Parts: sequence; structure tokens; C-alpha cells
Amino acid sequence: MKIEAEWIEEYKLTTGNFDITDVDLELVDKIPSETQMGKVYTRLILSTLQPEEDYIDGMIRVYNDEICNTIDNYNSSAYYEPSYVITRAYNNGGF
Repeated sequence: MKIEAEWIEEYKLTTGNFDITDVDLELVDKIPSETQMGKVYTRLILSTLQPEEDYIDGMIRVYNDEICNTIDNYNSSAYYEPSYVITRAYNNGGF
């Protein structure tokens, strides 16, 4: 909890209002777990990490990119794509 509080303060993080459970139940039978999505984002962050960045800077860069709106939209299949496809989409500005 201490690290969490420090990051919230240091990086001026705010609570959002995105609801991951707002899905079309005809398209989505199971919402991916936090761990599954953490792996998707970890691979994207590591595959796009710039030489001058540390992991936190890479994380902030990726999480502030528009591609997250597509990856986190579980009505689409973007989060199931292989990591190289997600990385290519990120580098090209979207799917």
C-alpha cells in the first residue's frame, strides 16, 4: 500500500470511470482477469521500451496511449492477439 500511495502521489494518478464489465454478453463470455491483462500490457511495455526509458516511464507511456481503448474493449478480440500483433498495432498507431 505504501508503494501504491507513493506512485499515486508521484505520478499524479487519478481514479477513472472505465467499467470493464460493460460488455455485450453475446460477444463476451468471460472477461479476462487482471493477471491476464497484466501480461498483455507487460509484453507491450517491454517490447516498446525506449533506451532512455525506465519501466515506469514505459508503463505510463503505454497506458496513456489510445491503443488501450481498443485493448480494454473486450467486445473486440484485440487483447487476444499475439503480442507481436499488438506491438505492431501500437507502433502503427492502432489496429
